[in-house]
Amino acid sequence: MNLHEYQAKNILKRYGIPVPPFGVASTAGAAERVASDLGLEQAVLKIQVHAGGRGKAGGVKFAKNRMEILSIARALLGMKMVNEQTGPEGVIARQILLSRPINIAEEFYIGALIDRNRGMPVLIASPEGGVDIEEVARKHPDKILKMPFGFNGKLHTYQTLRLAKFMGWKEELARQGAALASDLCRCFIETDASLLEINPLVQTPQNELLALDAKLAIDDNALFRQAAIAAMHDPSQSSPQEATAKGFDLTYISMHGDIGCMVNGAGLAMATMDIIQLSGGAPANFLDVGGGASKEKVAEGFRIILSDPNVKAILVNIFGGIMNCATIAIGVLHAAEVQKVKVPIVVRLEGTNVEEGRRLFKESHLKIISATDLKSAAALAVKAARG
Repeated sequence: MNLHEYQAKNILKRYGIPVPPFGVASTAGAAERVASDLGLEQAVLKIQVHAGGRGKAGGVKFAKNRMEILSIARALLGMKMVNEQTGPEGVIARQILLSRPINIAEEFYIGALIDRNRGMPVLIASPEGGVDIEEVARKHPDKILKMPFGFNGKLHTYQTLRLAKFMGWKEELARQGAALASDLCRCFIETDASLLEINPLVQTPQNELLALDAKLAIDDNALFRQAAIAAMHDPSQSSPQEATAKGFDLTYISMHGDIGCMVNGAGLAMATMDIIQLSGGAPANFLDVGGGASKEKVAEGFRIILSDPNVKAILVNIFGGIMNCATIAIGVLHAAEVQKVKVPIVVRLEGTNVEEGRRLFKESHLKIISATDLKSAAALAVKAARG
């Protein structure tokens, strides 16, 4: 689950990481009140969306006076940001962050993520902040420091010394940097984060380190023990289908193709999308109904797929382990009848009670296209989508 910048900064503050004073507004009037409360005569205004590249997209503006603060706030609220990260549908900015402009002497990058090859968390740092860290890693790998740390979220003294030397921090700045890095690692572990980054981490002319921007993503599988963070979820940053699916405990991600997918199991769902692509088609979504889905959950998943106007065919690919194939068949048939499905449905079933599932499909009056294996199912779905 992604958080907005202001939410991430509030969490960083709780861990003692220095953040410039800021306020958040969802209306022009609220922006005016924030400016007054913070005593801002000049301000940086930033749209709050779950996507990077806000500055390049025109979502970060500098206001020179109170009048400009108000006019820029009006322009940014409701702005639709479209770039590679958002996809062509874009995302709408419903909130803006306002803060005082900061004089910057140096910019750095510091963050943490899970290194899947090592199977442990890693602190990443670079003296090249303020730009895409991926670009720095590609062009200047020698300017990236990676340090694994333990699941207790603690850094050893030798690690903080190595960090300070690599970043060029000395004396008081080295002390601040060591404390900040330690707090960041602790925050990363205790919030069950999958990614936490500060970019840029800035050094002011007064030799203070400040987190000027922050990005925090939480592992969805750990949200059951992060109730306060889970409550920060902003459904406006998801497609209507994704927001609805979340309410039914379905894992759904919108994509840009025309073949709707209903699959049980994340690995099988990804394999299904790959084979659709290899067959010359494009998946419209990722939908994992899970191993123990009920008839009602299957029907809701079907309804969500059909709510996408781009869907021209649906591929149902079920391997019944825990899942009962007959349950899937009943759910699909119920949804298809209630919603008067007009697009072709291709079904591939294997596993528990598969013969009963196939019988139900065969005896229905609906035009169900049966497939015996995934490769032929994908080919049939692509053919059906093309009419």
